Amino acid sequence: MCRVCDSMRSLEGDGQRLQSETPGERFLSRLADGHVNSPVENYAMPTGSGEAGKRVLIRGGHVMTMDPELGDFAVGDVLIEGHAITAVAPRIDVSDAEVINARGRIVMPGFVDTHHHQFETALRSMLPNGLLSGNGGEEGQPNYLEHVLGKLAPVYRPEDVYISELFGSLSQLDAGVTTVLDVSQIHHSPEHSDAAISGLFDAGRRSVFGFFEGAGPQTQYPEDVTRLRRQYFSSDEQLVTMIMGGEIYLPNYERSWALAQDLSMRIALHVVGAMGMGPQMEALARAGRITSSHLLIHMTGMSDVTWSAVAEAGASISLSTPIEMSMRHGMPPILKARELGVPVSLSSDVECTMTADFFTQMRSTVTLQRALVNELALSGSDDLPRLMTSREVLRDATLGGAKALGLDGKIGTISPGKAADLILLDGGAINVSPLNNVPGAVVTLMERSNVETVLVNGRIRKWMGKLIDVDYQRLNAALVSSRDSLLERAGLVHGLFD
Repeated sequence: MCRVCDSMRSLEGDGQRLQSETPGERFLSRLADGHVNSPVENYAMPTGSGEAGKRVLIRGGHVMTMDPELGDFAVGDVLIEGHAITAVAPRIDVSDAEVINARGRIVMPGFVDTHHHQFETALRSMLPNGLLSGNGGEEGQPNYLEHVLGKLAPVYRPEDVYISELFGSLSQLDAGVTTVLDVSQIHHSPEHSDAAISGLFDAGRRSVFGFFEGAGPQTQYPEDVTRLRRQYFSSDEQLVTMIMGGEIYLPNYERSWALAQDLSMRIALHVVGAMGMGPQMEALARAGRITSSHLLIHMTGMSDVTWSAVAEAGASISLSTPIEMSMRHGMPPILKARELGVPVSLSSDVECTMTADFFTQMRSTVTLQRALVNELALSGSDDLPRLMTSREVLRDATLGGAKALGLDGKIGTISPGKAADLILLDGGAINVSPLNNVPGAVVTLMERSNVETVLVNGRIRKWMGKLIDVDYQRLNAALVSSRDSLLERAGLVHGLFD
């Protein structure tokens, strides 16, 4: 209980002094008098956002554009018309726009996740202590390859795929992640693929569907890519687009790479030294097979030859720092990537082990990089890498992700002409106020509860802390039912405290 708060509630009329002051109340009065900023008032959500010709003005926010040419605005406005940003300035005066009052809010681009296995949403926290493979010396401790991919993934039905894809998408949208690369290694049949795509479309989030492998006699990977491309992804201008999964541990990876080249698609693949991929990646590097169209996930345990080829080709990498540290993928190669100037993006990977919110991804990455450099400094090294800053990891989480997915012409910065994929973060919340440094507050203080409003392609998807047009109770019941059915069909018993 807060005695000061209780006393303030007893005030009779505006401006009156507290009726009976304690020492704490006198201190508060000295500080607060004349400096009270009323909270952002309640107001109606703009109607028709994202529709052609509809103008919405985000007024008076702390605008962090992530665009080096535009810079930042301590107080600024962002004008949106339909899907696109049309102007960014300290003040924009228009008479035909509905206004979002962003006073006290940080306005920035939405986060971009370049690697998320969304089909596993029903398995959240089911493997909190697991490793990628092996048991880490703990008898009976399940690992990811055997437990999740070996036992649970094969029993997924299309409806299980759909609800996990939809629920996982909406959950990240709630956390300000406006774009995802869905690495859906669950294509057991064309129906499974259709279900995954339906979940992405129905979520209404910007998504890149990753067509990876499946299991069983009905899988059509990789040949079904031609049908999927024609049926669902005829335009690269739509909200949901496509990328090809091309895992080099599969015997048919050459075919998937060739199909991607024929269809002018990017290729994403896991590159993990702990899985013995180092020699094969080095052979591909020496043969000149790594190109700018490749997105390399993890990149742990690779040789200098491979790294040099990646840097020379202009390929991108995706770091899943918390997962890599927890599940024994190998040390996240953040120092190596920065040393060579290899473009970095961030990703959440698997929610069966770790959360998919981007505040966790950013904090883990910047903290690890600084810890490694600080350890070098304490050990007496004179040749120190530059310490990573909050702004740099924010760039990786926004524009870096957009570039990795080939979407930097559309998203990743608040720039005129780009799509309005934006988030408003509460800078006056109790875990942030007083707001003293915008990049620092986002990276070091904030969490998903600070994500107040989210726009995707100009359309408001979250407003004043609540997702729009989402029947959570129905979706949650479907997800729980799917989880129960998966465990039953896999023959597994899972206790809440195991």
